[in-house]
Amino acid sequence: MMTTIDLQTPRSADPIDQAETLLREIWGHDGLRTLQREAVASVLDGRDTLLVLPTGGGKSVCYQLPPLVRERPAIVLSPLVSLMKDQVDSLRASGVPAAALHGLLSEAEKRDVLREFVHGRIPVLYLAPERLALGSLLSILAAAEPCLIAIDEAHCISQWGHDFRPDYRRLASLREQLPGVPMLACTATATPRVRDDIVQQLRLENPVRVVGSVDRPNLIFRVRPRTDAVAQVLEVLQSHPNEASIIYVQTRAESERIAKKLLDRGVKAACYHAGLPAAKRSKVHEAFQADRLPVVVATVAFGMGIDRSDVRCVIHANMPKSLEHYQQEAGRAGRDGLAAECVLLHATSDAARWQGLIERSAEEAVAEGGDRETVNRNTRAQLDLLAETSAWCRGLGCRHRAVVEYFGHEWNGADEREGGCGACDACLGEIERLEDATTVARKILSCVARLGTLGQQFGAGHIADIVTGGNTERIRSMRHDELSTFGLLRELTKSQVTDLIGQLVAIGCLDRTGGDRPVLRLAADGIPVLRGDRELELAKPARGRAPREQRELRVAKGRDATDWSGIDRPLFEGLRELRRGMAAERKVPAYVVANDAVLRDLARLRPSTLEAMASIKGIGRKKLVEQGPQLLAFLDDWCRENGLARDMVD
Repeated sequence: MMTTIDLQTPRSADPIDQAETLLREIWGHDGLRTLQREAVASVLDGRDTLLVLPTGGGKSVCYQLPPLVRERPAIVLSPLVSLMKDQVDSLRASGVPAAALHGLLSEAEKRDVLREFVHGRIPVLYLAPERLALGSLLSILAAAEPCLIAIDEAHCISQWGHDFRPDYRRLASLREQLPGVPMLACTATATPRVRDDIVQQLRLENPVRVVGSVDRPNLIFRVRPRTDAVAQVLEVLQSHPNEASIIYVQTRAESERIAKKLLDRGVKAACYHAGLPAAKRSKVHEAFQADRLPVVVATVAFGMGIDRSDVRCVIHANMPKSLEHYQQEAGRAGRDGLAAECVLLHATSDAARWQGLIERSAEEAVAEGGDRETVNRNTRAQLDLLAETSAWCRGLGCRHRAVVEYFGHEWNGADEREGGCGACDACLGEIERLEDATTVARKILSCVARLGTLGQQFGAGHIADIVTGGNTERIRSMRHDELSTFGLLRELTKSQVTDLIGQLVAIGCLDRTGGDRPVLRLAADGIPVLRGDRELELAKPARGRAPREQRELRVAKGRDATDWSGIDRPLFEGLRELRRGMAAERKVPAYVVANDAVLRDLARLRPSTLEAMASIKGIGRKKLVEQGPQLLAFLDDWCRENGLARDMVD
């Protein structure tokens, strides 16, 4: 029989009531959210389940609660050792004796874990999918009579997902080898196509589909034309001093360059990419998780393994190649439910670069023996995703609404005319429309069309040189200074016109070819604009660095202001420093001790007794017993020295 969790509250005969009791006593939460309750009920009924909840939506408790209720263990398949370790640390800190089985353990440690699991002393066991290739392991796991197999990051099994991993395809064999054990497939980002593929690949039997909206209303989305990446990153970071921030870049070289520039300007930052030695990557990851390193400049290698809940800012210095990737990476922010800022910097060159990489990868796949028809189909799908991402970056409407609709959900928030989401640059009134946008667009389209009649095609840079009246050797040699469209937009800079060209590509008025030297041609949707039969809206391109008043626009203008209401900021920072020390003593990530939401509530309510502290969401019984006295002593000293009242009412 599995080791049971000792409860102060008597167990209920109803399994869901038991789950609610465990949630309160172990994790300190009031109760299951609607979709969590639906997923847990499905698993407890022995049903296969597909669970899609946004990052920070509480997927983990949906596979952590059932084994505690059924008193039979759960097996959790997870793609990364770092992710397993963080979840194990969090569970143990809350009083649940979880463990992970991975390649970094010694053979003796692996045997100990398996023995404890089989004897019922480990209710939640994490392991990587590749370990299922070991023939004897499954029979050992089956001996423990698990009540659940959970697949975390289940989109990795789908070729249409943004992080496809061949090892995940092995998971389909679990159906035959562990018959009758329900499966729970969990992911944060899955389009309808990916959801269907997950069900098919895992062979889920008549699964209950619990699909929540991907919307994260606590995230403030901002998209800016990239003019000076380092300067723009610094401006955003000024809004988040000493707060956890991730900067995503496209290449390893960029991660090193930007990290060095930030260090030179006094920002405590480090780079992270797959080309670094494993020891270096581990050091950066641990420092970030421990709240000793506020800023990481990283490639996509710094992704799923990041489980820190108090990331306040995510910056993309380049446009990602899909909205799935963007949602996953931006979703690292604000997992504690508090406001966080997500800024994406983009340029026309981003889409062209991704297109070239996708097409080169396709040619390499064919050269290595891949079926051309299949490769072409996959390539077209990737290019469609890229086009969707570019259109989102160039869009002028609510960004939250666009994300929700992209993932196949209905938008239930306010219409843009009613203020929209209140959490993106469009709805906050930060996007400036270009006056006479249609006239400006027609001048650019006319230039492309005129060159087309001459049998000539050029890239965005040359087109911009022509319409701005550039005095270049190439223009003179080709006599493009004699074109009727030469100098029609002298009042704009080359970079501004290039930005406008990117917008015209995104809305389908211009087509851009792939390859290393992409060129432009007039698209079908551009013809009505050229003829004067269609009006356009375009964003006003940036003129370089934004005016001071725009750069001073802070997240506090929006949702974050409410999160800080009634909070003593110096006390909060003091609690953060205390948390770092407590985490170092326990050798766990800082957020495992307490996330930012808990610290803000402590700084707002300032409880004077453990009983009062117990009412704060996120402080379970074990944390109250083990950490409560230290937190209370700190509050006693701080409030006495600073004359702060106690036991405030929220």
